[in-house]
Amino acid sequence: MQQRLVSLRQPPIKFAHRGGRAHAQENTIDAFVQALQLGATGLETDVWLTSDNIPILDHDGVLRKGFRRRKIRTFRKVDLPSHIPTLRELYQTCGNNFELSIDVKDQSAIGPVIETSREFEAETKLWLCHGDWKVAASWRDSTSARLVNSTRLRSMKEGPERHAAELANAGVDAVNLHHTDWTGGLTTLFHRFGRYCIAWDAQHQKAISDLVRMGIDAIHSDHVDRLHEGFRQAEY
Repeated sequence: MQQRLVSLRQPPIKFAHRGGRAHAQENTIDAFVQALQLGATGLETDVWLTSDNIPILDHDGVLRKGFRRRKIRTFRKVDLPSHIPTLRELYQTCGNNFELSIDVKDQSAIGPVIETSREFEAETKLWLCHGDWKVAASWRDSTSARLVNSTRLRSMKEGPERHAAELANAGVDAVNLHHTDWTGGLTTLFHRFGRYCIAWDAQHQKAISDLVRMGIDAIHSDHVDRLHEGFRQAEY
């Protein structure tokens, strides 16, 4: 059996991707509630801002209006379909006893997201993700939330060690890679720089258990039940 490495995060976070889209309609209050009931310790979602500056939880940020597709930022909250929740509604329904990973698709939403998380005393359990680590780093002075660079190993043109050093120097707390990019050597490298290691799109129990043995700090999956089983198989 593969030797299990030690993660920085104890225990690692079980993030329900888009609220656990294998169990309910993604990015809905029902999905978020059910994921937590199933034992997820974290929720993952995407944020956009409406025209009246309200953070909305939706993946694509585009809605069909008649025969046209319109961006969420062109709608007021009152004009959106009822199944699309606000960040405030998430906290009002689910409380704050969970980690929340937000892919910041609309950078103008960052201020309202931080403000809302503070209102519900949830800022320290917030993980704010962006594909450009320099954008994520620009938020450092504004929040105590954890900042995450979501990327791929192949995008680290100067190598993972240089990338880890840049994240550490910039105050970006974590790197989020596709689960197939991770190895035990890579988690060890990022941990040496004090950076959390996060894996996304881990949909099968073996992949999840392998990640736990690599010392991963958080895993994103559509399947909360498979997260539990993968952790169990890794004897965590």
